[in-house]
Amino acid sequence: MWGMGTDDSDDPSDDPESITDETTAETETTAQTDLSNATQSETSDRRSSSQVTDDSHPSDGSSESSPQSIEDMLLEFDEQQGLIRDRSLLDPNYVVTEDRIVGRDAQLQEVTKMLRVALGDNRPPNLFLYGPSGTGKSLITKAVCNNIGRICESRDIQFGTIEVNCQDLDTLGVAVYELAQQAADEAGVAVEVPKHGVATKEKWDELYRIVNEHFDSVVFVLDELDMLVGRRDKQEPAFSRLLYQLSRAGANDELNAYISVVAISNDTKMMEAVGSRAVSSFTPEDVHFDDYDANQLKTILRHRQDAFHEDVVDDDVIPLAAAFAAQTHGDARKGIDLMRVAGELAEREGDARVREEHVRAAQAKVEKNRVLEVVRGISTQKKLCLYATAAVASQSTDGTARSTTGYRVYQYLTDAIDAEQYHQETYVNKMKELTTYSLVDFERRSHGPSSGMFLEFQFGERPETILETLREDSRIEMVSQDEVQSVVKAQIRNQT
Repeated sequence: MWGMGTDDSDDPSDDPESITDETTAETETTAQTDLSNATQSETSDRRSSSQVTDDSHPSDGSSESSPQSIEDMLLEFDEQQGLIRDRSLLDPNYVVTEDRIVGRDAQLQEVTKMLRVALGDNRPPNLFLYGPSGTGKSLITKAVCNNIGRICESRDIQFGTIEVNCQDLDTLGVAVYELAQQAADEAGVAVEVPKHGVATKEKWDELYRIVNEHFDSVVFVLDELDMLVGRRDKQEPAFSRLLYQLSRAGANDELNAYISVVAISNDTKMMEAVGSRAVSSFTPEDVHFDDYDANQLKTILRHRQDAFHEDVVDDDVIPLAAAFAAQTHGDARKGIDLMRVAGELAEREGDARVREEHVRAAQAKVEKNRVLEVVRGISTQKKLCLYATAAVASQSTDGTARSTTGYRVYQYLTDAIDAEQYHQETYVNKMKELTTYSLVDFERRSHGPSSGMFLEFQFGERPETILETLREDSRIEMVSQDEVQSVVKAQIRNQT
């Protein structure tokens, strides 16, 4: 039996109450009766269907043909050539060959030079890769590690890449188990501790056991590490404790293998939240990834155009997809997603080509899906902050929102639904937290001596899309859109 005092455990479900023999017998009799009735009804339906099928025309004399069957539709689609030849090239997470990596020569060279130490009998340095979402951080790390893995295999070096995305991991214990699971998958073995019901130390021990038994050298890739905050009652964020433990494991003789930790984050200031112990043991080499510009995005998409069959993509498709992606901090993932969705929309509509209209339809769809993904997991208070700010941005002439104006609209919203109301400082902090999702950004501004200092928020997506998505929350939907617009317009007029 596993020990008590665990870090993260699940309570076992209560056993269902026993069912008496009398109840069981009654249930079986009822089931047999229902089954008999259903069988008779089904037989009757088959006879009816057979009679209609045998007649050359329906009984009402109509010449309308019967609808196409599911099987016929599937076979018809199967026979169509389609527009997309290789869907993997339109997957932003697919590790492409080196010749398809564009606009990241300096970063590719830097990461390669630092991690190549793993080819010998040495420990590579730890790395901190930072920059906006979709700028090649994960792509380059995976490409370099894949190449190291192939060379190590030829040299009989047991090299492993253990990668986790921290976005959906809520505690340190869950993160450690996920690392153990990925290490076990890489080694082709099983994890020998359960995910829940044991102390986090036992999960660490299992991770060390798997690595020590199956690897000579390991690179731990911690993607979106800043999202691993952990429990609120812990003074130090979970990602800081994870970095400390991993980077100290070798020095404490808990790991015999050479390990390197690659921390990846969209938040350039993540290291400021790392505890002093973790900073002194992690000591990473920094690699900065800046935004792709529109020309680089066009080149990236052209390097993936062969995902489609030859001569089915209109000339204006790639420039338009690149322009949309450039609006969102030069996010290559978004450009690739747009190409995929545009192609799929064209296929579903039975079109022979992917055209500009498909890209515009894909932009609307991808934008809403992305916002949905973000807002689905945030608290009601963050939704209210985001809704108020987006409402201001949607009505302003330049598409931005002042924090002072956004807060007054936030106050109106909380009053309208009788929700707890935060102070302005907390409202601003909630909005700052949302910048980690690349949904909103801000700058500190002053519009003259009389206006004072304030933050000005800009949105990566259309504010209207954010508002539409947030209104799917039943509490926000209670508030009249017209009233919100009136409040916003009044507050914008009062800005000084």
